[in-house]
Amino acid sequence: MELELGIDTFGDVTSSAEGTPLPHAEVIRNVVAEAVAAEAVGLDAFGIGEHHRADFAVSSPEMVLAGIATRTDRIRLASAVTVLSSDDPVRIFERFSTLDALSHGRAEVIVGRGSFTESFPLFGYDLANYQELFEEKLAMFVALRAQGQVTWAGTLTQSLPGVEVFPPVENPPLRTWVAVGGSPESVIRAARHGLDLMLAIIGGPADRFSPFAELHRRALEQLGQEPRRIGFHSFGHVAATDEEAIEQYYQPYVSSMTRIGRERGWRRPTRESFMYELEHGSMAVGSPETVARKIAAGVQALGASRFSMKVSTGPLAHERITDSIELFGSKVAPLVRDMLA
Repeated sequence: MELELGIDTFGDVTSSAEGTPLPHAEVIRNVVAEAVAAEAVGLDAFGIGEHHRADFAVSSPEMVLAGIATRTDRIRLASAVTVLSSDDPVRIFERFSTLDALSHGRAEVIVGRGSFTESFPLFGYDLANYQELFEEKLAMFVALRAQGQVTWAGTLTQSLPGVEVFPPVENPPLRTWVAVGGSPESVIRAARHGLDLMLAIIGGPADRFSPFAELHRRALEQLGQEPRRIGFHSFGHVAATDEEAIEQYYQPYVSSMTRIGRERGWRRPTRESFMYELEHGSMAVGSPETVARKIAAGVQALGASRFSMKVSTGPLAHERITDSIELFGSKVAPLVRDMLA
């Protein structure tokens, strides 16, 4: 499969030149501008994460993607991720099939359980059912994705007595990925449903995830499924030199990881731990040459057909993000393709 290179953003609330947080509305408009910039430099995909908290501006990725669809022509439009466990599979299908129509077939849904839990109480779900909700809703979504009449007996979901869901996808099936953070059971579940696999790497080297990529391929074969795409996502930032990229990225990264770490019991990142992750992990921060080498190594280790770079990190300014996107498309992408040729 041909390699696709893309951008992911969580719509982090960024800072102004004076260092004050931008309004959420302005951040959302900036995310649209970043997608337009990504298409302009030839990138293949743009993904937006779903969050329901003050430090991220986007709670409805498909709404923002619909806005992007009206300003772009080619780039694929994905969630990163849609928190399936706390949403209604029928509504997810309806929203993404509508996005697919608006974008002339460019919509993708990446479903996952999400790395934050605010959506569960917000929408009336019990975290005690965390695993069961995802399993049942994924199976229901796969049934809806097949289109036509659906009969479904729900336990934690509604039941469907032979209904059709509209609008149908014009050229089915809707491209669907399952995001996995490191659970073999999740990998096998994606294979069982014949879905693409997106490995969400937030720390450590990409090759640490190669057993999951291989497990997905083996499971598909043993289950009689067709080969599927494998992608991976990790933090990244590109500047003219390694030193400039590190200088721009370090403080926003530490700010973001410290804030989230206080909630999860993580230690505050140090300069030493940050540099260690740069050297040994999948984080792709540096000059175009440095970032290209990191991406190419990850693609080779995983046999991946997509890499998505998470470009938003804490208060990192929109202007820095846009510059990084432009370098990623104009400099990094050609280098990666040459390295892998």
